[in-house]
Amino acid sequence: MWGLVDCDNFFCSCERVFRPELARKPVVVLSNNDGCVVALSREVKKMGIKLGLPYYQLLEQYPNSGITAFSSNYKLYGDMSARVMAVIREEVPRLHQYSIDEGFMDLRGIPVGDLKAFGERLSKKVMKWTGIPVTFGMAPTKTLAKVAARFGKNYPGYNKCCVIADDEQRIKALQLFKAEDVWGIGRRIAKKLNYAGVVTAYDFTQKTRAWVKSRFHVPGERTWLELRGEDVIGVDEMDAKTKQSIVTSRSFPDMITHIDLLREHFANYAARCAMKLRRQATVCSMVTVFLQSNFFREDLPQYSNSGSYIFTTPTSATPEIVSAALNTLEKIFLPGIHYKRGGVMVSEITSAKAIQPDLFDYDAGLSRKYRTLSEAIDEINARLGADTVILASQQYTKRDETGKSVKFSHAIKRALLSPDYSTSIEAFTVK
Repeated sequence: MWGLVDCDNFFCSCERVFRPELARKPVVVLSNNDGCVVALSREVKKMGIKLGLPYYQLLEQYPNSGITAFSSNYKLYGDMSARVMAVIREEVPRLHQYSIDEGFMDLRGIPVGDLKAFGERLSKKVMKWTGIPVTFGMAPTKTLAKVAARFGKNYPGYNKCCVIADDEQRIKALQLFKAEDVWGIGRRIAKKLNYAGVVTAYDFTQKTRAWVKSRFHVPGERTWLELRGEDVIGVDEMDAKTKQSIVTSRSFPDMITHIDLLREHFANYAARCAMKLRRQATVCSMVTVFLQSNFFREDLPQYSNSGSYIFTTPTSATPEIVSAALNTLEKIFLPGIHYKRGGVMVSEITSAKAIQPDLFDYDAGLSRKYRTLSEAIDEINARLGADTVILASQQYTKRDETGKSVKFSHAIKRALLSPDYSTSIEAFTVK
């Protein structure tokens, strides 16, 4: 049996841990630059508000709703996630964290008849020790565990733990579960399924294996097998898979017209992409930069463009990727435009263990220096905090109250940011 732990309305729950007066009150968390809603409490969902609603529209449409909004505080959320998973790891043979608010548990050694009581007890323990409400779904496969967790979250009668232990329970659950809500299907595939008369997850399981494989290939076939009770998705397959492209993109806090200010942003975007490449032990052959004006300002000239830089030898070195991004930015920049959004994408990604250098344009010594420098920066920032060491091109001209240049992590508009309660004692000092 497999178990899925799913933190309830995780970002909102993290904010409520240290603001208990917000329990059962409407809470939302906003995206970078406080742009739009990315997390909703149950109370907000009941009001009909959807994810992605721009914050300014939320203020206009619900002026007296009593909603408390927070800027996204990923440092707080990451630490609270680690605390939740640490509690669970003490109770199960193995836990694989799937995302910041979900993890799959290996339940071998726990009798099936004891799983319901075990999940209810563990849910109470996590709540008591961390303040985060969690729901458990338990079933013979990971996909069915996802289904069970959804029932556990939507129906209070399950008492934070739903178990699908036999075929009768499996069939009943799938008959009540929409195909589009199944992990691995989604709405796009669901449209094709609906056209074929498949509405529920159970309908999907009644199709033949050949029918499923011919239309949805191996991924669809594996989902079909999992829903029928056959465990085919290995834990190792869910570990961070190599991404074929990596994008860092933001809306700027204010509209920008000068290229010097844009350079600071794009240097940081490129540095983030390089760091992510090294984390998954890969290199890239292409850097793409894109730039957009403020399309909501119809009174201003509109402009959107992108450009790419091709490396003769793939790389993950921060200096090289930042330099390529800034050179490309120079080529696509158009004076007189009020820019509001931009980003950097690295693609043509391959393993760092199999780099094919260019015969005529490859400096082994310089490449080794760049690689050593980038790894040293990663290690220092991992030990002392993000952006402790950055390239000179990443420094923002904006200054803080001490006169120091503002770094990347503070260059995003977060007017409603909560303190880092779980990682900084300064959050509790009275000024």
